[in-house]
Amino acid sequence: MGKPSEEQLKQALEKAAEMREHDDDPDFLAKSLLNLHYRFKVWQKVIDATKRYLHSGQGSREHASLVSALREAERIESEGNHEQDRVDNKRDLSSD
Repeated sequence: MGKPSEEQLKQALEKAAEMREHDDDPDFLAKSLLNLHYRFKVWQKVIDATKRYLHSGQGSREHASLVSALREAERIESEGNHEQDRVDNKRDLSSD
């Protein structure tokens, strides 16, 4: 599977945002794409900070940047898990 070009990704993200705005996302493809793209950008910051840290000889400033990027990524993942828990709990309550 090939990677989309920057223009293709931009077009897909714009279409996904439009689908979400018009509540036209029956299979949650747009929601999934937007969420994964957001999370990818956050994790890319972790990768970039890790590379800078390793190439800097493990400098303290680069370490602080790496820790900050990692905390942001962990926060995003934690928020996503809490949101899924709320959806699951709501579903469980409505099925009783």
